[in-house]
Amino acid sequence: MCLHGSVGLGGQNRHWDVKTVQILLNAHAEVLRLPAPLAEDGGIGPKTLETIEAFQRQIVGMATPDRRIDPGGRTLARLREGLGNALDAVKLTGIMIHATAARLRAYSEPLCTHMAARGINTQLRQGHFLAQIGHESGELRYNEEIASGDAYEGRLDLGNTHPGDGRRFKGRGLIQLTGRANYQQYSRAIGRDLTVDGQWEQVADDPNLAVDVACWFWDTRRLSPLADADDIMTITRRINGGTNGIDDRRRLLGRAKFFLGL
Repeated sequence: MCLHGSVGLGGQNRHWDVKTVQILLNAHAEVLRLPAPLAEDGGIGPKTLETIEAFQRQIVGMATPDRRIDPGGRTLARLREGLGNALDAVKLTGIMIHATAARLRAYSEPLCTHMAARGINTQLRQGHFLAQIGHESGELRYNEEIASGDAYEGRLDLGNTHPGDGRRFKGRGLIQLTGRANYQQYSRAIGRDLTVDGQWEQVADDPNLAVDVACWFWDTRRLSPLADADDIMTITRRINGGTNGIDDRRRLLGRAKFFLGL
């Protein structure tokens, strides 16, 4: 569920719950004929309350709107129904609620394009994929490992056989590609050598590569069948090697299932 408490008149009005409602209301801006979108700032105020009332009156059909949206309630259900099921920028904004507007603009189109190209093409596959990259990238905050990469120097299991390979081939992309051998494998897959002339940096700097390498990892590790089975634990182990961050991955999966209509 995307709400932890009620939003609106007499509600708990937690910041992220209010922001979620504002995103959902803005998705209905045209039908509600809003003069301007609500600020998605997580603050409950007169404009948000008025828009909740307008939605309840016009769309839900409430003769006496209560200006409140409850988890599992009728108003929230109608807000969700109006979104449809296709992945788009609105749904990504709702799923990755901590992502900045700039990051969402940069990654929305590459995500929609490359997920489809790599067979991440059902709501359940999309939901699991977005939950995993959401956690791995801090909701699109990070496209490159913060550490220097020195810890990977001389790691033959990663194919780091040349001096400087640790830094050169540190983790990059929304699911981090690490080590010369993995960069070589991905290079062969896309027909572009990312191991020369600083090209490795493009795996982080180019949103298309940052997304596609995550989709490629997902595809080559055959994670879609696990998503079809709704098996978040095995997916997490194949990506992480353990179950680190499982609560956050579940939180993101819950949001993804809501916004994708699962």
